[in-house]
Amino acid sequence: MRNLTGEPENPFDQQSYQSSDERSHGSGDYLYPENDSYNDVTSQTGSHNPSGTEHLMPQVPSRSTKPYFDSSHDGASSRQYLVDRSSSSGSLAGMMGGSMTPNGFDRYPDRISSVNIRSATASEAGSISENGDNPFVVNADFSPFGGYPASSFPLHIDEKEQDDYLHNPDPVLDQEMDKRCQCQKMDRRGISSLIAFILLIGGLATVFIVLPILTYSGVTERVAHPVVAKEVEVISAYEFPQLSFRTDLVDPDTPKEAMTHTADDGSKWDLVFSDEFNMEGRTFYPNDDPYWTAVDIHYAATKDLEWYDPDAAITENGTLVLQLDAFKSHDLYYRSGMVQSWNKLCFTQGYIEISASLPGQGRTPGLWPGLWTMGNLGRPGYLSTTDGVWPYGYNECDAGITPNQSSHDGISYLPGQRLNKCTCKDEDHPNAGTGRGAPEIDALEGSVGPKVGVASQSLQVAPFDIWYIPDYNFIEIYNSSVTSMNTYAGGMFQQAISGITMLNNDWYDVVSIDGQDESELHYQTFGFEYLNDDDKGYIKWFVGQDPTFNLHGYALGPNGNVGRRDISKEPMSIIMNLGLSNSWTYIDWPALNFPSKMRIDYVRVYQPSDQHSVTCDPDDYPTYDYIESHKNAYENANLTLWTDAGYTFPQNTLMHGCK
Repeated sequence: MRNLTGEPENPFDQQSYQSSDERSHGSGDYLYPENDSYNDVTSQTGSHNPSGTEHLMPQVPSRSTKPYFDSSHDGASSRQYLVDRSSSSGSLAGMMGGSMTPNGFDRYPDRISSVNIRSATASEAGSISENGDNPFVVNADFSPFGGYPASSFPLHIDEKEQDDYLHNPDPVLDQEMDKRCQCQKMDRRGISSLIAFILLIGGLATVFIVLPILTYSGVTERVAHPVVAKEVEVISAYEFPQLSFRTDLVDPDTPKEAMTHTADDGSKWDLVFSDEFNMEGRTFYPNDDPYWTAVDIHYAATKDLEWYDPDAAITENGTLVLQLDAFKSHDLYYRSGMVQSWNKLCFTQGYIEISASLPGQGRTPGLWPGLWTMGNLGRPGYLSTTDGVWPYGYNECDAGITPNQSSHDGISYLPGQRLNKCTCKDEDHPNAGTGRGAPEIDALEGSVGPKVGVASQSLQVAPFDIWYIPDYNFIEIYNSSVTSMNTYAGGMFQQAISGITMLNNDWYDVVSIDGQDESELHYQTFGFEYLNDDDKGYIKWFVGQDPTFNLHGYALGPNGNVGRRDISKEPMSIIMNLGLSNSWTYIDWPALNFPSKMRIDYVRVYQPSDQHSVTCDPDDYPTYDYIESHKNAYENANLTLWTDAGYTFPQNTLMHGCK
């Protein structure tokens, strides 16, 4: 590098650079090396510039300036630095005869005196470095501790500090301390922690051990306290129902005057079951209700056009509503509701009364409302369960139990009585030795006449009389002006002893012809009363409080190759539905209005005082175990035959020669 005169610049010229102290503070003495060669160079560079440009050169110290040496520097101190540079004291000690001046940036200036003492001691020992004249070896403190002097951090193991005992374990002392009780050193904080720990353990033990024991033993049962009556403002007189449905068989909303029924012989029968349907929003999906179930099936036995869906059965405005919609479901174009008490609520003997507003108009054919009962061994709509059971009510062992009644004239297409009186020993039977079946008694099957609606009330029975004609000498019609025997007496699958009674068109859910407003609803009761005694048994049907006709048990006496048919001794379940089928009646499609609704106001069942039975599993006619052991048939509506469910007809002594 050359200066303005063209001569090489002396790197050790005292005018070349400022020392670090000078740059920092703007003043200070410059330190020159003791070596003579350095003096020669300095003298050469100190001459005037012959070119007369000296005034152009910056007046700065030479490169030879050693910013960390002061004016008292000598070679001994330089050599002393090389000896002590491995120690923290040597790095801080000045090379000026063992003393140094505190730096303005030293955070601990009071420690310099101790450093000077150690530096002086080392100098007196005569330590000499081989590079004592090296001008680049300086006494700078480049400690990595952010400006803290290195003397504050001992770097040798022989230097002692106050906390050395923490870093040098003493096994003997530690063992001695372990033998002592730590409780002697426990302070207030330790005692508080111990108490809190004890309380925590006690609380956990109380919650998870003590309380469960007390609860199980009954000690913690709450004692009922008397409710203190308070005056409150009555906002509404409406009594809202509880979420939990009632468990009593008799609905508390049933009026007191309806607690008894006067039977045919003048005796008073007791109300054993009633449902007033006053609770709003009841649904009847499986397990929703203790008494009723809305089925989710297609009723294929009668070729219905609708799908029975639980959505179509609900309570509103104090009634059970079964609604028939033009709503496509399961590839069928109509949807309706069927509610049944199968395997939940049954009755044997008694009087059943159902108050209903019939759907549609009495003069418009097409709809098929039904209020009926059937033996619990057959589940309505589940065809495999009724195969060989419906509508048998027979306790004989003759041709009546055989397929087709052993008749080749086509009078019967029934497969024979599956659960007959004479099944072989150990065969599948709910109670061997008793003929069992699922007879049907209808309180109402709605249809229409020329001008008004009509009610078909009937008994479905098997095996059949010749030409399906019972002994009419034992059938009594009370008012022939409104009731007559049905010209339809049966077919190849059932014999029907049916009476037809004309109805008032006001008893229908009438809709005006233009489809605008519903008229005022009127309800009528439909029912029947029966006893199943072999000698005095009878069935009497009613519309309102008026009997329509009476069937005495002798009307079902022996006829042809079959014996006496019983008036049902089976536990009877209750079914209510609204159907649509061409197999029932002609359908006047243009005159029908959708949705059509059948409303049920109440259902009431009465029985003699000494013959209360509302179970589906009575001792003499059990059903529960048999149903439980044949769940595949009773829970699958897609099966048609008993054999489709994987079961077989039991053998009997008449046909199979067994004992």
